[in-house]
Amino acid sequence: QVQLVESGGGLVQAGGSLRLSCAASGRTFSTYAMGWFRQAPGKEREFVTVISSTGGTTRYADSVKGRFTISRDNAKNTVYLQMNSLKPEDTAVYYCAAGTVWMRFIYWGQGTQVACSS
Repeated sequence: QVQLVESGGGLVQAGGSLRLSCAASGRTFSTYAMGWFRQAPGKEREFVTVISSTGGTTRYADSVKGRFTISRDNAKNTVYLQMNSLKPEDTAVYYCAAGTVWMRFIYWGQGTQVACSS
């Protein structure tokens, strides 16, 4: 069982930056691929980015490519999402997720709110 706790959300103006963190419980963090998803009001949850267990492979949604960066620190059981050049359309609840199979996530955090004003 893995518990995930996101933090770092908030309100930012367009063009600004935020860094989200996701702290994981347990001693097997380094065996999980980690992802970030988001859900805007009235929309379905969508994929943002994923990082492999070692950090050697990442993938991004086209909408965030070049602006967002995922990273992880296995010694700290934490995954990060650096978000730059934020846009109002990035406004959403951001969720952290973990899985042992690539792109199949079985553990989810409670989410952290990100709001970007124009």
